[in-house]
Amino acid sequence: MESSIGWLTHLGGFFLFLWLAVAGGTERPAAAAAGVNAAPGIMTFLVASSANNASWETNSTSLEGKDSPALLGGGEHTLARWPRTVFLVGAMTCLAVSATAHLLACHSRRFSRLFWQLDYAGIAVMIVASFFPPVYYAFLGRAVAQVAYLSAITALGALVVAALLAPARSSPRLRHIRAGLFVSMGLSGVVPALHALWLNWGHPECYLALSLELVMGLVYAAGAGFYVARVPERWRPGAFDCVGHSHQIFHVLVLAGALTHYAATAILIDWREAAIAAGGGAAAFL
Repeated sequence: MESSIGWLTHLGGFFLFLWLAVAGGTERPAAAAAGVNAAPGIMTFLVASSANNASWETNSTSLEGKDSPALLGGGEHTLARWPRTVFLVGAMTCLAVSATAHLLACHSRRFSRLFWQLDYAGIAVMIVASFFPPVYYAFLGRAVAQVAYLSAITALGALVVAALLAPARSSPRLRHIRAGLFVSMGLSGVVPALHALWLNWGHPECYLALSLELVMGLVYAAGAGFYVARVPERWRPGAFDCVGHSHQIFHVLVLAGALTHYAATAILIDWREAAIAAGGGAAAFL
């Protein structure tokens, strides 16, 4: 029963992010500072509130620095959406693999080992994909920083996936090691976050986005804590076999963290599109 609920939570999460991907893919390019279409559905309130803040004036969102992207003449203000798509595809991959693992792992011992390995690898893929939107948009026009940070997390993710696919590391006894690997991948984002804060100091949009990313990190860490500590079932064995198991709590917190990250991405997109609109043209980016 616990595995069934885990399967349903991540299958539902997959369709939620699929809807966000479709809704985001059909949006019109924003041409004003209040471009709330960057965040469909449940994220609109956050972005709309930020756009209505009087302190977030257009002139404070201009792209500054010698390596800022060149503004090209054009009738439409566009901003690349592929970094957000990378995150959404990564999230959907993780959720789909996890749902499949919970559904089919009971088939046999061989299937169980295979699907749990893929499940763990899917989490690493989602973490790597999560780096693309904030790094791309926070360092917009700074190709060296973008390539350096994204290459580093991709390489780290590849090493973690290779380690997790080893059969010896799929044992339940090593759950604390797996959780540690995932947390370490997340903590690697501290350096680019501080760098982005330094470069974009004085921009409230960046503060809000980084605050949401911090909330996301805390939510993910809490989920990992429940997963490793096996709380609350360790306190009352058998009482949470159907509902309230630590694995189910972990799944819910993963979804909450991913949605928080999507909201932060929407803030960054709205901010950068406002700067492009103020510049009078479309930007040439990496």
